[in-house]
Amino acid sequence: MKPIRLIPVVAVAASTLFVSQAALAYGAGDVFVRGGFAKSEPSSDNGEVAGQDLSIEDSNGFTFGAGYLFHDKIGVELNSSEKIEHDLALGGGDAGSIDRMPVNLLVNYYPLGGLDSKVQPYLGAGVNYTRFSGEPDGINADNSYGAAGQVGIDLAITDNLMLNGFANYAEVHSDVSAAGSESEVKVDPLTVGGGVTFRF
Repeated sequence: MKPIRLIPVVAVAASTLFVSQAALAYGAGDVFVRGGFAKSEPSSDNGEVAGQDLSIEDSNGFTFGAGYLFHDKIGVELNSSEKIEHDLALGGGDAGSIDRMPVNLLVNYYPLGGLDSKVQPYLGAGVNYTRFSGEPDGINADNSYGAAGQVGIDLAITDNLMLNGFANYAEVHSDVSAAGSESEVKVDPLTVGGGVTFRF
């Protein structure tokens, strides 16, 4: 009876394990989609409208996005959300609500991209476009362009499915017209949320 050679068996097993775990790493050519739920908190100092202090309240909404990695550590992402409805207070009284829909185009950096890790953090920077709609009668809010940034983390559950958590900030300033006057309103929302990432 020939002796069993363990070295080739161990080598094959180790190689299989490495390939399986390496698949958990982000790499050039990866495409992903994300979806989740987030809370959006505007800045505390929103400015004035028609000589009265304006307050924009926090709100929640569903988020979604997609991205592509053209390098193990660098990629692009386009993300957005459903229309987020914010309640408004003007001069301390109820002033109705306004809908805000943000779109962010970001370049992401993945410090652990290409490395064998179930945890994949990322940082992003880019531009934001925000569309306002559903303003109260007598108020008009212009759409906004500004800078945007984000931090996030993906935790691998399988080779393709990950849990996701993120926080992003956008510079959102809108020229608002009301009662014959125009003023700049700062929204500058901080949005924190979580969901899932699917890559393929």
